[in-house]
Amino acid sequence: MLAPNKKLEDLEVPVQIVTDSGTDVNFSPDELRAYNVHVVPLVVTLGGKSYREGIDLQPDELYGLLEQSGELPVTSQPSAGEFAALYRELAKTDPDILSIHISSGLSGTSASARAAAQMVPEARVTVVDTLTLSVPAGWQVEVAARAAKAGWPLERILAAMQRVGSATDVIYTLNELKYLIHGGRISHMKGLLASVLNIKPTISVEKEKGTYVTIGQTRSFANAIRSLADYVSRKVKHAGEQPAEVLRVQVVHASNPSAAQTLLDEVTSRFKCQVVKTRQLSVVLGAHVGRSMIGVAFAPADIFSDLP
Repeated sequence: MLAPNKKLEDLEVPVQIVTDSGTDVNFSPDELRAYNVHVVPLVVTLGGKSYREGIDLQPDELYGLLEQSGELPVTSQPSAGEFAALYRELAKTDPDILSIHISSGLSGTSASARAAAQMVPEARVTVVDTLTLSVPAGWQVEVAARAAKAGWPLERILAAMQRVGSATDVIYTLNELKYLIHGGRISHMKGLLASVLNIKPTISVEKEKGTYVTIGQTRSFANAIRSLADYVSRKVKHAGEQPAEVLRVQVVHASNPSAAQTLLDEVTSRFKCQVVKTRQLSVVLGAHVGRSMIGVAFAPADIFSDLP
């Protein structure tokens, strides 16, 4: 709670937050500024032209370009030099910087951030590898930003992020595999076999190394959607016929809002949920999965109950 007559933007933030565009933070531009969160864009290259996420290219524009060009995209993380330039500029105001990034098991972004931290001795940079991506990573960024705004010390902020990260799960499915195959996220041979057999995988992100793991597979996209809800059911403890806990739930999609709504309906019909508004997947992550991808992040709601 804010003190009477205090505005969010008037409160001092004891640590500055840096993240990357793959974390899918649920903040508006005004909230990013108010919470002192700085988003470094990842890059998509298509047809010999490079686009900075959120600056040169928005999600729906990506899928139009993919369909028009018929080419497969290449993605890249920010360079150490880009991070270093930002750290150096931020350190002029406050040297304490918390830099939070998508999984090192799926991207070199956190490695770039760590290299940059060594290049800027005037800054005290703490780099956090979320070991996940998209919405689950965004939840950690949001927790850190709100806790910093509330005046929490760094150690307590990091503990809160760890708590949320450990409690949060995510599961995805998609209707086409060529983008995952092209990006090397699944093996070429396994991906081709799945494509020939018209298999729809269900994919999660494991917590030790932050890499993709296949949880199951179906022969239709409708069944794949139900399998995502089934996965949530298996992960949630039950007491009798009712779930033992309220879930915090957020659905994410690449460019497939109708399937995203179907998934949300499946999950909310089974559990008592605190629903975070459905959002679109970041451009760079969408380049690895294509238009059809949908997924859901979920965690026990009480994990967030004592957080700002």
